[in-house]
Amino acid sequence: MIALASLVLATVAFVGSHLALSHPLRLRMIGALGEAGFVGAYSIVSALTLLWVIVAWHWADGLPVWIAPDWWWPVASALMLVTCILLVGSLVRNPAFPHPGAVKRKVRAATGVFAITRHPMNVAFALWALVHLSLWWSPRNLVVALGILVLALAGSLGQDRKKRAALGESWRQWEARTSFVPFGALARGRARWADVRQGWIAGLGGLALWLAITSFHAATVSPLVWLWQSGG
Repeated sequence: MIALASLVLATVAFVGSHLALSHPLRLRMIGALGEAGFVGAYSIVSALTLLWVIVAWHWADGLPVWIAPDWWWPVASALMLVTCILLVGSLVRNPAFPHPGAVKRKVRAATGVFAITRHPMNVAFALWALVHLSLWWSPRNLVVALGILVLALAGSLGQDRKKRAALGESWRQWEARTSFVPFGALARGRARWADVRQGWIAGLGGLALWLAITSFHAATVSPLVWLWQSGG
């Protein structure tokens, strides 16, 4: 029980510090520490709280109250491939990242994973959380996955507010071309399906990341192994 309580506190610290430093405290801390000082402080807090989560997670072991049926595991792994593609794609030309002169920059068309969702990184984290919640209900898994889910959703909403205030019309135009809900802009015609195909870096990089991650999981997690075993 003490170990689980520590994990809860660690998760709250990790999620809470990310949200606080990214939004309400950001400008104040930049004014006090400077941009480089803020980045350093943010990195240290993130690293320490994440380390706390990892250590507490290992100590807070517990029997699962529910495990997904065998047929769901390859489906979940396929969803994790989508997660990896979104995550890798979010690192390429992300307009939410700090860019000098971003206010003056012309708003480009939403391509690659950004045609799917305006927040591919946070959607990837949310999908990761939902997939893990669907597979394995143990106390420690529920705590961490729910914490990541809250961070992803609240972070997306907070980022839109922050960028709207900082970039004004430039970000509003970007919002008009994209959607928070995956595939929403595509369904409404604000983005084109042809633009999704331009995300080949995300596709190849996501596949490589997915293969690396699944190699560290149990064999039944990988749909490739599952299909091979079924055929045998």
